[in-house]
Amino acid sequence: MSSLYKEIKRRYEVWRENALQDPELVQELEEMAGNPDKITDAFYQNLSFGTGGLRGVIGAGTNRMNIYTVGKASQGLADYINRNFYGTDRRIAVSYDSRIKSSLFARRAAEVFAANGIHVFIYSELMPTPMLSWAVRRLHCAAGVMVTASHNPAQYNGYKVYGPDGCQITTEAASRILDCIECTDAFMDVRITEFEKALGSGMISYIGEETITSFIEAVKDQSLAGELDGQIDRDMAIVYSPLNGTGLKPVLRTLKESGFTNITVVKEQEAPDGHFPTCPYPNPEIRESMALGMEYAAECNADLLLATDPDCDRVGIAVRDKAGEYVLLSGNETGLLLLNYICSRRNELGTMPEHPVFIKTIVTMDMASRIAADYGVKTVDVLTGFKFIGEQIGCLEAEGREGDYILGFEESYGYLSGSYVRDKDAVDGAFLICEMAGYYRSKGMGLLEVLEGLYQKYGYCLNTLHSYEFEGMEGFERMKGIMERLHAMCSRICDGEVMLIGGKRIEAAEDYLCGNIFLADGGRETINGLPVSDVLKIRLEENSSVVVRPSGTEPKLKLYISVSAKDRETACEEEKKLTAWMEGLFFAENNRKEP
Repeated sequence: MSSLYKEIKRRYEVWRENALQDPELVQELEEMAGNPDKITDAFYQNLSFGTGGLRGVIGAGTNRMNIYTVGKASQGLADYINRNFYGTDRRIAVSYDSRIKSSLFARRAAEVFAANGIHVFIYSELMPTPMLSWAVRRLHCAAGVMVTASHNPAQYNGYKVYGPDGCQITTEAASRILDCIECTDAFMDVRITEFEKALGSGMISYIGEETITSFIEAVKDQSLAGELDGQIDRDMAIVYSPLNGTGLKPVLRTLKESGFTNITVVKEQEAPDGHFPTCPYPNPEIRESMALGMEYAAECNADLLLATDPDCDRVGIAVRDKAGEYVLLSGNETGLLLLNYICSRRNELGTMPEHPVFIKTIVTMDMASRIAADYGVKTVDVLTGFKFIGEQIGCLEAEGREGDYILGFEESYGYLSGSYVRDKDAVDGAFLICEMAGYYRSKGMGLLEVLEGLYQKYGYCLNTLHSYEFEGMEGFERMKGIMERLHAMCSRICDGEVMLIGGKRIEAAEDYLCGNIFLADGGRETINGLPVSDVLKIRLEENSSVVVRPSGTEPKLKLYISVSAKDRETACEEEKKLTAWMEGLFFAENNRKEP
């Protein structure tokens, strides 16, 4: 027996002896006995904590989401708050989505915070992630916790942590919180008070209707209808699916209070249900998750299909083409439409700031920058993750320029048009998409027609995302090896050793781990203003690029391909070549010499 497995087995035995509060965990631990593979997978590491908080499969073990890992993280966060905030500033907001055990984990977190003298504000029912960000800011909290695994499959859950600005925590804060967590024993050091007792004493309070209503009003304030309010077609037929998540009440309330009442809800996906029976992967990026909604749209002859993910921070759409078929728009395409709509309407209304700013991630379609430049809007690029967009809004606020922000979006279906929260907001996204569709419909135009006009003006651009799973300890090591080979390859670009990828000439490689840009002409520059991250972006000729990064929340390697071409057919051909080339590098044998 190896020394590593001895340590893993020791952890397992500690859990068998102490993890007795949840009968499901007790049973699972018993069933693991005699199965070294299951024990190893559950205990070979602690569930990692970072700027995205915790995320993992629900179950027993240190590498799983359960009341003990949640309790340990909450105790570490409580210690961090108590060391850095004082008196009435020791407040925290808590929300949760529809996932399996989300309410249980939210209550356990609240019980730990209350036991540590921190006043807890918690929603009385499930609420979206952006409403957690809103509560943190509105109620002047030191931090916030959202129990969600966003769009992951049903077996996952997670624990997002927010700072006092309503944005997901920074790298520095995450590191300090992690230090506190690592000093905590999940069974010996976690202080807990019973939820109902803390509710009675006032240490836990339910978030009231005033906070909920103020959020809805903040979203409605993002309207760009202006003097054309009466001309926007609000009678268009809309089909909406919350994908069994949190979006139903806030999305419908916002739309109906804004005059959009011709709405059909997908019944099978209406009620909160963490098992997601009709969409095992509840992600509006995935066609299978949108399929039932598209059937409804066809039956209702709808003009627009909307679907929000379980924690309602992402929104996907489908619209009819000229043949009457429903076409799914990518996150990039919807973002381009929103950017163009916001810029054009602000110009018409005279509300464009003097120095407007648009923020996007480095994997988001670069065509957005060209649209923004046409309107005189500055583009700021940040690393993948909406928290970095939120940080930039905070920087603008610190400079007294919060009003200069007009939109932030990422290719993964996340949008935010105002600074009222600091995370992507699908309530806002759904509302603006409906207003935009109604605006163009009143002019006799569909969203696909508007998008085609943008492609004609700026050139066709295709962005795709490919994900590769690497489960377990062995998979983690394989993924780590792939990234090491890629970093080594990029460092040789400026030496002329690597010239082409998929037949396209390399112009530069941006290595965010070492902070260098390697230029094909032999030069080298420094990346400024962005934190260290295990991300690579290779810029290619003809406005094309390749980005590779490990997922921060799942055991996956993500490959983003961006191709600009004269038409879609050409772009698809070139995208296939680039993807095949990169996959050849990913899955090369260990002894293969990289190209």
